[in-house]
Amino acid sequence: MSSKQELCAQVYAHDAALWDSGLVFAGMDEAGRGPLAGCVMAACVVMPREPMIYPVYDSKKLTQKQRESAYEQIMEQAVYVGLGRAEVFEIDEINILQATKLAMRRSARGAPVDLFLIDAVTGIGLPGEERAVIGGDAASYSIAAASIIAKVTRDREMEELDALYPQYGFQKHKGYGTAEHIRAIREFGPCPAHRKSFLGKILST
Repeated sequence: MSSKQELCAQVYAHDAALWDSGLVFAGMDEAGRGPLAGCVMAACVVMPREPMIYPVYDSKKLTQKQRESAYEQIMEQAVYVGLGRAEVFEIDEINILQATKLAMRRSARGAPVDLFLIDAVTGIGLPGEERAVIGGDAASYSIAAASIIAKVTRDREMEELDALYPQYGFQKHKGYGTAEHIRAIREFGPCPAHRKSFLGKILST
């Protein structure tokens, strides 16, 4: 068994223990808290016990090809997949943490569970028990599945924004503050997809 297979088996075992105890639960995670542009995207996913999908692990540790493969399998097999987003103007108005919680609440509407496993964030206001799991996308199968859904969905959206604003390179960096992206902002100024509240230091120098 490869090291990645072992990691995937470990996150699955975490959730298997919860299934064994009779709990019905969802995993939740977000993508896009750190970038300078684009929405923050949250996913709420209820996974079945069988089949075990591979590779489901921290989306940041998977290749794009692996994420895309896992995404398709999760969308096909999951009991529930909810997506929620907070727009750029909402991030600027209420800050990124509150916008992340808003996106998570939106993703959980209709989830058929009483327990939500969440990657670190607390105090969200979900319709059920909230259980924060530190490093959740590398610890829980359901949270890892949510991390994959959120990241793939957001990455695809950033690629669409790249077609509208090709001068910023969104397809390459997905809105994160790379040197290339910062240079483009200083050269062309921000576009409607940029989070103005994130750009103070960049625009002042």
